[in-house]
Amino acid sequence: MMIQKPAVEVLRADRYEEMLRRIERIGRVCYKSEDKIEDGSAEKFIRGIIRRGHESVIEHESLTVKFICDRGVTHEIVRHRIASYSQESTRYCNYGKEKFGSQITCIDLATGFQYDLDSETDRKKYDVWRRAMENAEASYFQMIELGATPQEARSVLPNSLKTELVVTMNLREWRHFFRLRADAAAHPQCREVARMLLERFAGDYPVFFTDLLEAEA
Repeated sequence: MMIQKPAVEVLRADRYEEMLRRIERIGRVCYKSEDKIEDGSAEKFIRGIIRRGHESVIEHESLTVKFICDRGVTHEIVRHRIASYSQESTRYCNYGKEKFGSQITCIDLATGFQYDLDSETDRKKYDVWRRAMENAEASYFQMIELGATPQEARSVLPNSLKTELVVTMNLREWRHFFRLRADAAAHPQCREVARMLLERFAGDYPVFFTDLLEAEA
């Protein structure tokens, strides 16, 4: 069994300046103010429409991301309905194959829940979790050896199983996603990957996401 930390990867993203120009051109149709387009006008215009809640304009642009997280977190992410999803399938992936290292991979519980492994209490919880993951792996491979198909054997796989989930959302839906999943009340492991992504987006696409990062600080 392998234990891995969660991660996010941006798979498709246009250049920031191009996105700004397109959204400004689209948004100004609403006000017939195309004559006001000039160098440097896009950020100010877009910041204004976001501040006024006119976020439908930014639905015209989208970003695609791959989450590497545990299966329980993916159950929360896919509840966002205005999105496209492609997820690693436990029906077809046989983790006994060499391309998976002939083992299952689990997402480290300690990072999302911020366990202090020098603490006796946190260490005991972590050891119980690790043993459960090892037992799940052993049961999975026993079923495979007995002739079970991956879609049969997956019934013993844990929520902590590492899963890759590709998500495409428009910019407005990403903002909605971050309001819910980067919030302090969100599930800690979901918040962990949401914060990773929000920080990346705020750096690469500031006018669309910096206000949300500041709100979550």
